[in-house]
Amino acid sequence: MTNICRSLSVAGCMLMLSCDHASGVYSEYRALEDAWPKGKAVEFAFEAPDTTQVYDMFINLRNDERYPFSNLYLIVNLDFPDGRVIADTLEYEMAAPDGTWLGRGFTDLKENRLWYKESVVFPVPGTYAVGIEQAMRKVGEEEGLEELEGITDVGLQIEKAE
Repeated sequence: MTNICRSLSVAGCMLMLSCDHASGVYSEYRALEDAWPKGKAVEFAFEAPDTTQVYDMFINLRNDERYPFSNLYLIVNLDFPDGRVIADTLEYEMAAPDGTWLGRGFTDLKENRLWYKESVVFPVPGTYAVGIEQAMRKVGEEEGLEELEGITDVGLQIEKAE
């Protein structure tokens, strides 16, 4: 009986170790205080995963009913270990035309998984950094909002590309 239990335990451990626990490589969230200040980047740092593998990158956002817009503009910087920087200005839809929030969630808090970069290779070993800033402004105004309400958390997720 002891050998059977031991064999089943070993087989179970091997099965768990052989499973690909999703394709997640990196996933972190940063909680925001009451509002997201203009010019305040939400920062993430991670070590280069396998430099020969291809990855997809996502920005994860949680918003509540205080978010006043149907879209979201972000400025995102990807800093390489060798000093290179890739800067992107991105726009995402946060609500349907009828005003219904997009994203997952049954309460007033919605979670949005937004594409950032597809089929990325991290060619240089070392620490990479991603900085995400809100770039929202009111219609007809040139200056950005000093504080953006309604975004409660900002996250970065990296997965192996399929």
